[in-house]
Amino acid sequence: MTMISPAVQLKRLVTLVRTEVLVLPSRVIVAMFVLALLGLPLVSQNPYLIRVIILTSVFAILAASWDLLSGFTGQMNFGHALFFGMGAYTSALLNIHFAIPPWGSVPMGALAAVLTGLIVGIPCLRLRGTYLALTTMAFPIILMGIVFALPDLTGGELGISGLQRLSNSLVGNYYIYVVTMLVLSAVMWKITDSHTGIIFHAIREDELAVRASGINTTRYKLMAFCLSGFFAGISGGMYAHYMRIAGPSTLEVSMSFSVVIWAVFGGLATIYGPIAAVFVLFPFLEFVRFWPEYRTMIFAVVVLLILLYMPEGIVHWARDKMEKECPRCKIRNVATRKSCRVCTALLD
Repeated sequence: MTMISPAVQLKRLVTLVRTEVLVLPSRVIVAMFVLALLGLPLVSQNPYLIRVIILTSVFAILAASWDLLSGFTGQMNFGHALFFGMGAYTSALLNIHFAIPPWGSVPMGALAAVLTGLIVGIPCLRLRGTYLALTTMAFPIILMGIVFALPDLTGGELGISGLQRLSNSLVGNYYIYVVTMLVLSAVMWKITDSHTGIIFHAIREDELAVRASGINTTRYKLMAFCLSGFFAGISGGMYAHYMRIAGPSTLEVSMSFSVVIWAVFGGLATIYGPIAAVFVLFPFLEFVRFWPEYRTMIFAVVVLLILLYMPEGIVHWARDKMEKECPRCKIRNVATRKSCRVCTALLD
């Protein structure tokens, strides 16, 4: 087997960056964002800043998982906190009662969320629109009732505390959460960019036409529920182990609606849109804690302005300002170009 020299590998990497990343402003921004996240501890190890970025990474996974289900398939889920809370509580129970370390309890919490996705998805697939949204919103409330009914097992209103963290190091925790967020986000984006993702998108646009073409739409919608539950379960388990507690707050209706706001703010059916929204809104809310009496009002005004002037989301708006699509080959180009970088067609 022939070994490729480091010089050749470096040359290929430089070529890839020059031909695939530097050709579009949006890709350059993403690359700079990733480098900034990975390099932050080298610049500052402020505990408060590290904590904010870690929690932002957790909620970014959660928001992207909602977009994977509701943004791409159109199955409006107003009870996404169910998957988040199931992952959190399952990880906590396994860690406290069975002494399973976080590296084992978090994946098992995600599997519990997948099972929950099956349980919720099967009856909910018979519903559409408002009825589906209201039905999904009821499930986390039901689970919260179970939590309160079994205080000896779940801790009731106090929750389950004393969980073990994934790492005892501040920087170690930071890199675990940030790298996990980047990897899972890439996986979710790859799923939506695959054949499966195309079917998800087609179901949202016209489910009847997809079914008429011979595709089992029920199976794909159920798959979307399970995949969304898996990633949300991971975020819930990681959240519980970082905060060292799994409580009823992970199942609150406000959590579900926060996810919807993040996704709509960033841009639906993109994966990276909700992630960008969380990295804008969550730190913003943290930094305006200094004005607690105006905090909610400021947040509402910001969201309202975005929805009024950028109805497709902040990511779509920014991308359309920086880039334009070729009418012939549909490849995106820098907005200042006069001709397409691939087919040389004239750009409008």
